[in-house]
Amino acid sequence: MKDAILKFNSIDDAMLWNNLREGDEKSFSMLFERYYTDLVRYGNSLSPYEEKVQDCIQDVFTDIWVYRNALQSSVIVKAYLLSSVRKRIARLYERDHIFRKTTSTDSIAFLLEFSVDYELIDDDYATKEKVIHLNNLLNDLPARQKEALYLRYHQGLTVEQIAEMLDVNYQSASNLLHRGLLSLRKEWKGSFTIFLMLFSSSF
Repeated sequence: MKDAILKFNSIDDAMLWNNLREGDEKSFSMLFERYYTDLVRYGNSLSPYEEKVQDCIQDVFTDIWVYRNALQSSVIVKAYLLSSVRKRIARLYERDHIFRKTTSTDSIAFLLEFSVDYELIDDDYATKEKVIHLNNLLNDLPARQKEALYLRYHQGLTVEQIAEMLDVNYQSASNLLHRGLLSLRKEWKGSFTIFLMLFSSSF
């Protein structure tokens, strides 16, 4: 079992992506299994309708398979999938008139509540208090800043990829990250080293 998991994790995205472009169903399934949980979590951060989020993800993967011959060979798979799910949810909002009619995704609110598993940090009461404080600071940020930080530090996307996903230029994406971190740092009263440790862990 462990060998199978190691083998699964050792196959890089680029290889799986190009294999699925050539019609390999196993590679397609492996990418689905690898990213489904992340996509559901991200989709649920944009919409409270869990079943519709799952439908959107299924639609994204269906389109990938149906139009596999037209897919670009050189993509960052994770960023591509996250972006595709975001755009699909935006179209869902437009269709259902949940938000005002728009051709952008600006009106999507980022709903994810950040939370740290205390056991992963420490059993110390003071540390738990710091974790609670950091969670509150994160969740009080403007939605776009919170989403940018989530994509950067939890999903590991570059500033360029975040800019593309949020349909803004590089500088705007960089500003979102900078302002978010600046707001957190301004309100954080403890050690900066601890702040960085807890902030990284919270994603």
